Amino acid sequence: MRKYGLLFLMVVAVGSFLILPEPALARAPQKGKLLYMTLTKGFHHDSIDVSKQIVKEIGEKSGAWETTVTEDVNDFTAENLKKYDAVMFNTTGELPMSEAQKKAFVDFIKSGHGFIGVHSATDTFYMWSTYGDIIGGWFNHHPWHEMVTIDVVDPASKIVGFLGKSFQINDEIYQVSDFKAETSHVLLQLDPKSVSTEKEGVRFRYYGWPVAWTRMFGKGRVYYNGLGHDDWVWKDPRYQEMLVNGIKWVLKQTP
Repeated sequence: MRKYGLLFLMVVAVGSFLILPEPALARAPQKGKLLYMTLTKGFHHDSIDVSKQIVKEIGEKSGAWETTVTEDVNDFTAENLKKYDAVMFNTTGELPMSEAQKKAFVDFIKSGHGFIGVHSATDTFYMWSTYGDIIGGWFNHHPWHEMVTIDVVDPASKIVGFLGKSFQINDEIYQVSDFKAETSHVLLQLDPKSVSTEKEGVRFRYYGWPVAWTRMFGKGRVYYNGLGHDDWVWKDPRYQEMLVNGIKWVLKQTP
């Protein structure tokens, strides 16, 4: 009888494991779907071609997302955007989106999907005020293209905390106008002591020179990183790690 009692307890234990509720079982994180928009109607950065391959590679390597690259505004319909979890812009100028396409884009983010902008994404849609509310500000001249020091404003950030207190990088630094400082969380900013602030075109604003930030638009997460003018920046492991961390945050794969 003791032997049968032990067998019964073993069966019950195995059965209990098999009927554990789904959240108690380990599950692989779901891979996101990213639509990477690279259409330019202003200055075209040579690094865009390199960026297309790198965004695909780091998405595959991290296992966090799959990338679809496009330069077609016709992809911005409510029906087509259902295929994606986030949209990424590396763009310039007034993209030829119809009002219906703009509405689909806005509704996509507001409903809880993500948006990532890199470098010249702030040099886009100056004539569409809602875009400023999404991305947080606009490009307003770049007096510096040199080795600079970038301060890490939030060292506890899961996106940029790995960089320490500051780092140096050779890149083109954008100034930002109409920055939504009160509703944006700045991650990186230019150390003005590392550059000449007497250059022509330098503009002083109370929020300084933000380089990267996060914000919300409706229920959607937004991440912008102003670095990325040159090929070598895209190939820099630090920049790639910032992108991976930022895109994963936008995809809600991290808190």
